[in-house]
Amino acid sequence: MRPDTARDLSKVLFLDIETVPQTYRWEDLDPRSAQLFSDKTRFEQERSGKEAGAMYADKGGILAEFGKIICIGVGSLRKEGDGHSMRVTSFQSDDEREVLTQFTELLNRHYNTEEHWLCGHNGKEFDFPYIARRCVVHRIPLPRLLNTAGLKPWEVGHLDTMNLWSFGDRKAYTSLALLTHILGIPTPKDDISGADVARVYYEEQDLGRIAAYCRKDVIATTQLYLRLTGRDTIPTENISEV
Repeated sequence: MRPDTARDLSKVLFLDIETVPQTYRWEDLDPRSAQLFSDKTRFEQERSGKEAGAMYADKGGILAEFGKIICIGVGSLRKEGDGHSMRVTSFQSDDEREVLTQFTELLNRHYNTEEHWLCGHNGKEFDFPYIARRCVVHRIPLPRLLNTAGLKPWEVGHLDTMNLWSFGDRKAYTSLALLTHILGIPTPKDDISGADVARVYYEEQDLGRIAAYCRKDVIATTQLYLRLTGRDTIPTENISEV
């Protein structure tokens, strides 16, 4: 694996996903799915003292078996003078299959060799496997960068800013918001957080607002990666959203 300081950043696709539960209310889950969710989260229910319905509100969107992807934001870099410029876009839809199809087509066309990488914050534990699992659900063939079965760890083209920050310590999760704050990385202020996504999606039906939030997290993740690998961050004027 090449060291991060030598990596060609034009070969890296930075990403973030937004997910929601497949139904907003616990009561709307079909009985079989509700029972299986209760079974899967039984130990967490016992530890937290929460019943399955309350647990679903917390966990329904982050478990790939019970959630769906409504937006995938992506960012790419290119050399610009002594630094880089960035292009950010997003795929969003109420139809998860449409989101996944657009994203996998992008990977198949432009990020399909051993030189290419995906980068996310906590991407190895969340974003990358979540996308792959939902592709399997929809019978969408996995692109090269998501088809990791049988690969050795150093053969998997996945980068993770949370792993870079951990320096081998895997005891705790560190949020993107916390890292950008302590490292002095400017991030656009927003009126929603990840905890608000399901409410904004189901109650306000404002997918555009969620997509804008997702793109901002892609920018923050990219800036964090540059900072963690000893590079200059990208000036705002060199970032374009499409």
